[in-house]
Amino acid sequence: EDEVVEYGGGWVQAGGSLKLSCVASGFTFDDDAIGWFRQPPGKQREPVSCISASTGATYYTDSQGRFTITIDDARNAVYLQISSLKPEDTAIYYCATGSDLMDYGLGCQWEYDHWGRGTQVAVSS
Repeated sequence: EDEVVEYGGGWVQAGGSLKLSCVASGFTFDDDAIGWFRQPPGKQREPVSCISASTGATYYTDSQGRFTITIDDARNAVYLQISSLKPEDTAIYYCATGSDLMDYGLGCQWEYDHWGRGTQVAVSS
């Protein structure tokens, strides 16, 4: 079965950092784009970042430089490093894979084929 699973969520104090992992099984990223999204409590899901598996191009919704997305083709994994965590980063973080539409200026917001179940990140002040 093709699926992606997120790991690495947890509780952390403001100012700390976390590294989330997204691991695919049953398929390889090949020419896909992989996106990280989050859904804060009571809010809609929003894009955080995405990366092209073929070109390595990246996009970040937050321009403050606190998020870094990387890909490890050998492990079929994509990572999201989050630094200087803030309470407003509290959310369920989701990983998704799909067609690479990063050249179209869509800001990671397009239809994806596979979604993970999410991993909870909680940041205390």
